[in-house]
Amino acid sequence: MGIERVIGHIEGVPVGALFHRRLDVQRAQLHQTNQRGISWLVDTDGSKVGDAIVLHGGYADDEDHWEWIRYTGASEGRDKDSTGRLLRSQSWSYTDNAALRLSYERRHPIRVIRGYEGDPRYSPSNSYRYDGLYEITDVRTATSKFPAPDGSPIDICQFDLRRLPDQRQVQTSVERRVIEVLEELDDERAEQENGQQEHAEPLGEHQSVERFPESRSMRVRRLIRDTAAAQRIKQLYEGECQLCGLRLVGPDGRPYSEGAHIRPLGRPHHGPDVEPNILCLCPTCHVRLDIGAIAVAEDGSVLVRADLSGARLLPKLTVKDGHRVHPEYLRYHRTYWEQAVPARRL
Repeated sequence: MGIERVIGHIEGVPVGALFHRRLDVQRAQLHQTNQRGISWLVDTDGSKVGDAIVLHGGYADDEDHWEWIRYTGASEGRDKDSTGRLLRSQSWSYTDNAALRLSYERRHPIRVIRGYEGDPRYSPSNSYRYDGLYEITDVRTATSKFPAPDGSPIDICQFDLRRLPDQRQVQTSVERRVIEVLEELDDERAEQENGQQEHAEPLGEHQSVERFPESRSMRVRRLIRDTAAAQRIKQLYEGECQLCGLRLVGPDGRPYSEGAHIRPLGRPHHGPDVEPNILCLCPTCHVRLDIGAIAVAEDGSVLVRADLSGARLLPKLTVKDGHRVHPEYLRYHRTYWEQAVPARRL
């Protein structure tokens, strides 16, 4: 018996799962077809409702910001040119648009699949990836930013989607509980820091405030957040650290490395769990990155912000084919630590 396509997660298909072809996405029951952007199925009352969308360099009016998406509907036949600009207006009577709007009215979650031709900040390099559940927060008829070939305005069916909380992105009760505990730790830390700031004396020259989660929270996060994307990056580099070149190998011959998020996951950073935001690092370089002791420049040069005696770093970040490290995340990391803790003269 094959996998049943349903609303929400598909059993046995974890968030972050990678597929080499659209046909593989369809076979996993994530999407109805291997070509169209909008997928729909028949609801319990016989109505057609949207259950999934694909972001793969579709329409020029689309916007992808990971946490939220602005998505353009569809129309029958050849409806756009090679740049993604529409040739004619869209209609809410078209089955795909009507189905997706009905899911908005019924508050059904939507599976989002990103393809390699989507926004390079979030897309896999040469495949398709299931990125979890989103909710449609608004629908509207809008005017495309670009007119039709004859200069007339084009009406589009537009959808706003927001990513559901982490608890809704996991498929076991154990994972959901761990995420809840981590959020409780974050809330406790935030309350403690607010209380300290209200009663604290002005910081002296050698005093500092911890900016990232406490060490116990960070260790737990690394344990449960070594996700499919992080595993793929670690396998690509075969455990070799991208910052120092070290490759740790245990007695069993297996390499040990850690998947490090450049823009951290969770509050207050809200970094995405995608390959362009992940590095393969040794434990030491992972910690140094997390505390702002090292950073990476726009050209890939490794910047030492706090020296570590005896530790050597590569002059430039190692990047292999098939791994796109997006400069936006490197910029976020540098800016955050430059504002949080200005580097001392070494």
